[in-house]
Amino acid sequence: LRVVKFRRTGESSRSDEDVISGEHEVQIEGVRTELEPVELEDGAAVPKEFANPTDDTFMVEDAVEAIGFGKFQWKLSVITGLAWANAMEMMILSILAPQLHCEWRLPSWQVALLTSVVFVGMMSSSTLWGNISDQYGRKTGLKISVLWTLYYGILSGFAPVYSWILVLRGLVGFGIGGVPQSVTLYAEFLPMKARAKCILLIEVFWAIGTVFEVLLAVLVMPTLGWRWLLILSALPLLLFAVLCFWLPESARYDVLSGNQEKAIATLKRIATDNGAPMPLGKLIISRQEDRGKMRDLFTPHFRWTTLLLWFIWFSNAFSYYGLVLLTTEFFQAGDVCSISSRRKEVKAKCSLTCEYLTEEDYTDLLWTTLSEFPGVLVTLWIIDRIGRKKTMALSFFVFSLCSLLLFLCVGRNVLTVLLFIARAFISGGFQAAYVYTPEVYPTATRALGLGTCSGMARVGALITPFIAQVMLESSVYLTLVVYSGCCLLAAVASCFLPIETKGRGLQESSHREWGQEMVGRGSHSPGVTRSHSGSQE
Repeated sequence: LRVVKFRRTGESSRSDEDVISGEHEVQIEGVRTELEPVELEDGAAVPKEFANPTDDTFMVEDAVEAIGFGKFQWKLSVITGLAWANAMEMMILSILAPQLHCEWRLPSWQVALLTSVVFVGMMSSSTLWGNISDQYGRKTGLKISVLWTLYYGILSGFAPVYSWILVLRGLVGFGIGGVPQSVTLYAEFLPMKARAKCILLIEVFWAIGTVFEVLLAVLVMPTLGWRWLLILSALPLLLFAVLCFWLPESARYDVLSGNQEKAIATLKRIATDNGAPMPLGKLIISRQEDRGKMRDLFTPHFRWTTLLLWFIWFSNAFSYYGLVLLTTEFFQAGDVCSISSRRKEVKAKCSLTCEYLTEEDYTDLLWTTLSEFPGVLVTLWIIDRIGRKKTMALSFFVFSLCSLLLFLCVGRNVLTVLLFIARAFISGGFQAAYVYTPEVYPTATRALGLGTCSGMARVGALITPFIAQVMLESSVYLTLVVYSGCCLLAAVASCFLPIETKGRGLQESSHREWGQEMVGRGSHSPGVTRSHSGSQE
């Protein structure tokens, strides 16, 4: 039996120096004779009367780790996942464009503008929503952005003319720019061991949203038309709007903004839902800082991280949406070698040539979106094994390799396999970036950091049509070289990120050394184990 020393509830013999350092030692095999020895078998849970290990102060990180993952996090997963299902508002672009092209006799540039205006809205608002979430709370920023998207998404279904739908879809994009803040809120309630897996699992809601949109289009478009499709596509956001009042504010944000009582109430609520004891003692208030300041992203400690992450997010969106556009072109041509001749034939046609989506087109869209799920599974399997940085680097490298293999004049089946592998890995890289970014920034700038990265991603999404469609007309090989080269550089950038967040806690304050909250847990000698409140060895 392993003998572990815990102090009984309410007792403390810590010195002032111990309180300041935030660390205390739990000694094994009877070194501290004033403590009552408690014998526990390996793997046995610590009794609730000993739930407060030695420390009489704790941080939010300690409380989240001590309470663990449970019923509260499961409910939070579903609700934040509903916000993340806004992928339906993105997927609808590929369905709406050909329909309006035929119904309103729009030239091709106006159809393309309908897609671009959504990305312009997202790009212009991502930083703003991040700033709002850091200044006024994660729940506030997320709730406003979702309600904004819901309102203008439904209004889009009543647009009488092209100019109206152009403006309304731009406003929808403006709201979608704030939805990634659901990841910030979600991550701040997750214990360290569950964080990567859980963030990846709510990314599944993105894939589910795209699949549901295609199935909805199959049912609605032939009978009710595109207006009802726009209205019904807002259903997940409507459900989120009803349930969002259950969401608590992030306890980390409350502590940073000086609302200690509110943070403690939130932590007690989580403990009650999970049926776990609250750590005893006093919650440590972090040094209050200015929140949501852009300059904090460029302090000496975070400057390189910010610049490299911006390029990584840009490359992710540039390559992901580029592959979506190229997939349609390659499938219609049959193979890469035939695409140049096909593009010449298409250019000879009138720009107003009308082609409605067929059942076969919807089937292809469905199969394409299903390729997102393997990306989630692969990333889920490797991200806690090799780390966040290496996962992103591997995803970019595999995408780059698949892009180069497309130089070969392969048949339809091999082409399909290469495109699906490429999409699975680039979507996996995107998901790994969503795990890494909230982990690397402190609470004071976490939402802003994620928002600016999301904004850079939209820049990549805006540029990629000029490569995947315009440059493709000149040279398919040059197009593939651009995407492959960009992802190779992104793989190198991932390796050069200064901080690996695997196995580390979320940083509460930018005035601490990075990861100080969790460094050293479980990494000491067998005789002496360091413990913060909430961690039990």
